Amino acid sequence: MKEEYHKWRSQYTDREFEMLVFGHAGYPVILFPTSRGRYYQGKDFGLIDSVKHLIEGGVIKVYCPDSMDHLSWYNYGIHPSDRVKTHSAYENLILNDVIAFAKYETGEKKVCLSGCSFGGYHASNTAFRHPDQVGYLFTMGGAFDIKQFIMGYYDDNCYFNNPPDYLSNLKDSWYLDRMRKMGIAFGTGEWDICLKENLIVSDLLNSLGVSHWLDNRQGVGHDWNWWKEMFPKYLNLIKS
Repeated sequence: MKEEYHKWRSQYTDREFEMLVFGHAGYPVILFPTSRGRYYQGKDFGLIDSVKHLIEGGVIKVYCPDSMDHLSWYNYGIHPSDRVKTHSAYENLILNDVIAFAKYETGEKKVCLSGCSFGGYHASNTAFRHPDQVGYLFTMGGAFDIKQFIMGYYDDNCYFNNPPDYLSNLKDSWYLDRMRKMGIAFGTGEWDICLKENLIVSDLLNSLGVSHWLDNRQGVGHDWNWWKEMFPKYLNLIKS
């Protein structure tokens, strides 16, 4: 399995950024790490190995960017408004450095976004805010609500980065038309600490007419052993 390491200084965050890329060809999959996780987390915890056959077969090419959660949502040393602004800089990096690069390398017009736990937040928020860039969205044990990180503070930036809020009021046909063309799966389970958040977002998408698969499994909790079962199953849904 081909593995590449990338490091560059991004203009969007004015800091060095790291990423691992797995594969030689295929549909681009951007895999976000969990809370404060690093770019090598997907490899270390076996998520990459769980889809090794798809990578080696040229079905997918997986891009594992670093996170900046320690500088944004989990940075309790700065004001909540600055946490959101730092996250927005990270989103710009993902859009303009990572997604643009992945599309260029693979020749695809859209990407798949995926992630476990808080990585599911990054995947879903980016997908819902930029549905023209995203063909597939797959989360495992996904978290979706950022209010816990802003301690009662709220402004427009908070609203437009909190899917349960902006999806509740979404009426713009430009977004809805593109979201309805997206392949979406939310993996969760009866013991998942994020089950309630998955049910809420699923209900919101149903109210918007956005078809998706809520994969709510019995006897499943919030950990890597279950996510490694879900990930290859969802990626098999990709049609290049």
